[in-house]
Amino acid sequence: MDHKPFLFIPGKKTLDDYKTKDTGSENDKKRVLEGFEKDLGRLTELQDKLYAHDKYGVLIILQAMDAAGKDGVIKHVMSGMNPQGCQVKSFKAPSTEELDHDYLWRCNKALPERGNIGIFNRSYYEEVLVTKVHPQILEFQKLPGFKITKAKEIWKSRYDEINQFEKYLVNNGIIVLKFFLHVSKEEQKKRFLSRINDPSKNWKFTINDLNERKYWDDYKIAYGDILANTTTKWAPWYVIPADKKWFMRALVAHILVSELESLNLHYPIVGEEQKKGILKAKEILEKEK
Repeated sequence: MDHKPFLFIPGKKTLDDYKTKDTGSENDKKRVLEGFEKDLGRLTELQDKLYAHDKYGVLIILQAMDAAGKDGVIKHVMSGMNPQGCQVKSFKAPSTEELDHDYLWRCNKALPERGNIGIFNRSYYEEVLVTKVHPQILEFQKLPGFKITKAKEIWKSRYDEINQFEKYLVNNGIIVLKFFLHVSKEEQKKRFLSRINDPSKNWKFTINDLNERKYWDDYKIAYGDILANTTTKWAPWYVIPADKKWFMRALVAHILVSELESLNLHYPIVGEEQKKGILKAKEILEKEK
């Protein structure tokens, strides 16, 4: 599967150039799902090597409109991973304690350790998304000298801060993989109705989901700005078509495999002294009665 067409290219493409139903050159669903299963097995192997190698950590960022499939990606793509080395963190409205810190603080303290995979279900990008659609939120962030009339001045600063923060992470061995799950407004409507009509899914839907849907165009513009301003060589964005869940999950898994393979992960090399100790231990164990 060729995932390069799904890389966001600032200056050459906009969000509208990426289609929500796109499957690239892959039209055979059966073949894609077979590849998906192989990639899941490969992810299990690579996660084990990542932990043993102990030089890199991996931060996966999932951003999307409501009902795009973030939880499904986590459930299905990460299904074969060892939970001891994979943590998921969801970021809701900030608490009083979090508002007493800078906007990156709560995400910074949830970063994965070397050898681990961390998944942010939403992230610090909410600070240039929700706050941009609803700038009145900034009034609660205790920003020195802030005035609501000057909210526009904040976004460029935050794009730059986020870019530098991610560069710092990559320079220190934390690989940042960013996925925007690109769902259509029509597909979101279908999924909302599915949640409403199925009692077992009612818990997934809130009236606020419907309220935020009214700002669809504003969110789309904000996401376009995020992609254009925070795609970098060290932390690019992937725009993942999300209308077809089977392709979305397979594509994310394939990209993860490709990115992890590029790290040239390997198990630690055992030195001669340690080998002698291992052989001695084997000898002792085999002589036990």
